[in-house]
Amino acid sequence: MTRAAGDIVIAARHTALGYGSGVVLQGLEFQVPAGSRVGVLGPNGGGKTTLFRALQGEIAPVSGELSVGATVATVPQTDRSRLDYPVTALDVAVMGTLSTLPWWKRPGRSQRRRAEEALAMVGLDGLARHHFGSLSGGQRQRVLIARALTAQADILLMDEPFTGLDSPSEAMLEELIDRLGAEKKTVMIATHEVEQAARWDLVLCLNRTQISFGDPARAISRPVLEATYGGHIVEIPGQPDLGVLPAHHHDHGEDQR
Repeated sequence: MTRAAGDIVIAARHTALGYGSGVVLQGLEFQVPAGSRVGVLGPNGGGKTTLFRALQGEIAPVSGELSVGATVATVPQTDRSRLDYPVTALDVAVMGTLSTLPWWKRPGRSQRRRAEEALAMVGLDGLARHHFGSLSGGQRQRVLIARALTAQADILLMDEPFTGLDSPSEAMLEELIDRLGAEKKTVMIATHEVEQAARWDLVLCLNRTQISFGDPARAISRPVLEATYGGHIVEIPGQPDLGVLPAHHHDHGEDQR
């Protein structure tokens, strides 16, 4: 169900992104209200990572404008996390507070309390003292979300968060994303899962340019998916206008940039 529009927290106007003089992603024209759940669809190399880097302020637009009106934090893929460090779930969550502290100050009691509250929010308060590497993939993903929450971010950028999760963990993560949106956290989720993105508030389809943006009911169509994924789609039973990528294309790799 699409929520009522709130304050605009992300706005792209005639925006092109890239590195040096090279343009990687262009034609961006969209506005994201606070509290929206936004699925970002696109092939590997289509520009999803470049967009996320720009939203974090790591790169500036080559042309046009990209306005971000709230604090941003990223939630990386859990399968790219080091699992051999001797740190607990609470230790990882506390790391999110480092961005809110002066460089010379170490996290203290208030930061640990904030991290504990974030772990409780994602349903992991009972595992705060467990070794991060011993947790399941879904639990580690939720710890990484807690880390972003301790950074007091209102915009969370999730990079393929469902990669490697089993069905129960996927369902739990979807429920958490819904809850974050209800609490006015804006969540942008880079994904290949068309059916999943169609259940969120907005969808942004990219393939080195903006293909489509808006309510999934209008923004996702067969021509849009063909332009986004180069025709590598199959029909969803009962939904002839939609498609999903075949299994061989689901490599969940990182964008070229």
